[in-house]
Amino acid sequence: MLPNLAYNYGRGVVRMFQNPREALAYIREKGVEFVDLRFTDLPGRWQHFTLPARAVDEDLFTQGAGFDGSSIRGFQEIHESDMLLFPDPTTAFLDPFASRPTLVFVADVYDPITKAAYSRDPRGVAKRAEAYLKATGIADVSYWGPEIEFFIFDKVAFTVDPYDAGFRVYSVEALANGNGREGGDGLWIRPKEGYFPAPPVDKYQELRNQMAKNLEAVGIEVEVHHHEVATAGQAEIDMRFDRLTRMADKVMLYKYVVRSTAYQAGKTATFMPKPIYGDNGSGMHTHQSLWKNGTPLFYDEKGYAELSRLALHYVAGLLAHGPALAALTNPTVNSYRRLVPGYEAPVNLILSKRNRSAVVRVPMYQVGPEAAKAKRIEYRAPDPSANPYLAFAAMLMAGLDGIERGLEPPKPVDKNLYALPAREARRIRHLPKTLDEALDALERDHAFLLKGGVFTEDLLEEWIRLKREEAAQVRLRPSPMEYYLYYDL
Repeated sequence: MLPNLAYNYGRGVVRMFQNPREALAYIREKGVEFVDLRFTDLPGRWQHFTLPARAVDEDLFTQGAGFDGSSIRGFQEIHESDMLLFPDPTTAFLDPFASRPTLVFVADVYDPITKAAYSRDPRGVAKRAEAYLKATGIADVSYWGPEIEFFIFDKVAFTVDPYDAGFRVYSVEALANGNGREGGDGLWIRPKEGYFPAPPVDKYQELRNQMAKNLEAVGIEVEVHHHEVATAGQAEIDMRFDRLTRMADKVMLYKYVVRSTAYQAGKTATFMPKPIYGDNGSGMHTHQSLWKNGTPLFYDEKGYAELSRLALHYVAGLLAHGPALAALTNPTVNSYRRLVPGYEAPVNLILSKRNRSAVVRVPMYQVGPEAAKAKRIEYRAPDPSANPYLAFAAMLMAGLDGIERGLEPPKPVDKNLYALPAREARRIRHLPKTLDEALDALERDHAFLLKGGVFTEDLLEEWIRLKREEAAQVRLRPSPMEYYLYYDL
């Protein structure tokens, strides 16, 4: 096995390649046989193609590699299909799942005519968001720590034919099938009781260990992993925080590693927000903070929950633009099966400390001046179906808009928001209840995303078009539940 491309230095991960020359030397010296280029389409799926290592030279990094942009969802029309990929040498990793030594690079998308970064390349959006942050002078870096949840199933089956529609999930942890009347060990997890049971009730400890090992092998520092609240194999593996674009790269790599490790074990992993009715869905609670000249900007010992005025303005921006953000942080029809009260998925656009029923939560595990570097806010609405480049960039732009305009958040509510009296609950704004509502909000409220050319009108128009099509596909098809409710009317 070739040596790992990332090594620990203190608490961080140092990337081996700083430039193409180093990458090319490694390919020649270490016997790499294939080079794989990966990029993210607009909806948020990794795409790739592979080159023999002997065909890779410096031209790949300086002139790019061509591909058909019209065949990628959300990219070009057929009459302007030629596009270029430029690999980023700092993103390299050895693919732990390849049978032959394969070096992978994340690539940026460029237009071959204008030579400019492509406006609809999600990674380009993230990079422009980081550049805009620096240009404002407010801060020079933002740090991001998403908590990604997912499900591990033994197998899944579904069909969407005109005369046959339905799905079935098989899980050894669930009473409903693998561990119920069909037989099992009796050590099943009841709905909503999956948080922290020890093995052998937690049947995926060893598989998560392997996932964590594979994540570390590709340069992702794992902080903790555990079973999550839902039954049927819900899991969480947390990564150490990083800068915006780099963390979005890691989210894409994280999904690849989790899915591939599950596949090798004969299982299947999904980041679908709500695959099981009546139990918790999967979120991507996103911790975020701003720093300048090595100093954290969100801490003030005298502020609410030890938040600075700047942090409160940032929170106000997130809350003010929450409905529009949902179109990017919760971008699927299924996302809104999760955003309902009572399942730890917050729908109330409010700030609160320690409170998981608020959209913005302030973690209080550490307090006092010694915890200044850990001071952050947690935006709890997002889910892992989001394109991380677009979602992180949009959240940053919303927060910066709050700072630039001096917005103030609503008065914090430090109690269970699901149990508020009706009169009090009516005064609180909520997230959209459907994808269509979120897209309506984005159409009305997106000027904050256009600042600095971070997002562009053409990208947002194409995003809304794609997502309207998805929503229509679901809306036009009758579901099994409708047969149950209405067949005999």
